[in-house]
Amino acid sequence: MTTGDPEGAGGRALHHLDLWVQDLGRAEAEWGWLLGLLDWEHDGNVLTHPDGTYLHLEHSPDQGDVPHDRLRPGVNHLAVLTEDRHLLDRIRSESSAHGWHELYADHYPHAGGEQHCALYLENSEGFEVEVVCEATR
Repeated sequence: MTTGDPEGAGGRALHHLDLWVQDLGRAEAEWGWLLGLLDWEHDGNVLTHPDGTYLHLEHSPDQGDVPHDRLRPGVNHLAVLTEDRHLLDRIRSESSAHGWHELYADHYPHAGGEQHCALYLENSEGFEVEVVCEATR
């Protein structure tokens, strides 16, 4: 078995990610809007990228009433890609109407450094998403 072989996973590096959320309906609307603009298919609580990677949104009674805190141990944020700078600007301008607010707005689009083009958003439950623009050359 060869490790790190993208051909074995159909070119994917990640199979799926489960996010436990407090409000499933609100999470479906927020994540569905954002990832839908990035060509992910939205089917209820499952969002699927064209490469087959999927994000599963779930509310479980096992999680209790503790809110998500990305600054505690666990996943800090999810980074997704776009090749369209105009789409990045569109997401930025429309995000607040869909439950997201911009982080590091005073440094947009280079909050990650001068050579890094990205938009940083946080949704109503405190999940952070970094939308990275890697323009095709």
